[in-house]
Amino acid sequence: MLPRRPATRVPTCCPASLAGHIPGAVSAPWAENLTADGVFLPPERLRLRYRELGVDDGTEVAVYCGSGVTACHDLLALELAGAGSAALYPGSWSAWSADPQRPVVRGDRP
Repeated sequence: MLPRRPATRVPTCCPASLAGHIPGAVSAPWAENLTADGVFLPPERLRLRYRELGVDDGTEVAVYCGSGVTACHDLLALELAGAGSAALYPGSWSAWSADPQRPVVRGDRP
């Protein structure tokens, strides 16, 4: 799982049940897919970025954000990087965190 929310957007002011991320998720903020001019990095740089995040050929990847909308940015970046098809978790964090039975990880660790 690649949450597209940067660490600064992961809720820390919310009730404990809302703060955190899905277990195993590695933070991959969408803005790091862009140059200073706001365009996508070249495919080879995107490949390197995602490789450093643990995405290699054949890695199954799902992306999410807060509500399932802006994670689509990472879907496109992964496609441009040639990383194969990735899945969108459309419910994203809002759906995951709404179920108190689902595990939640807090902090920087996956």
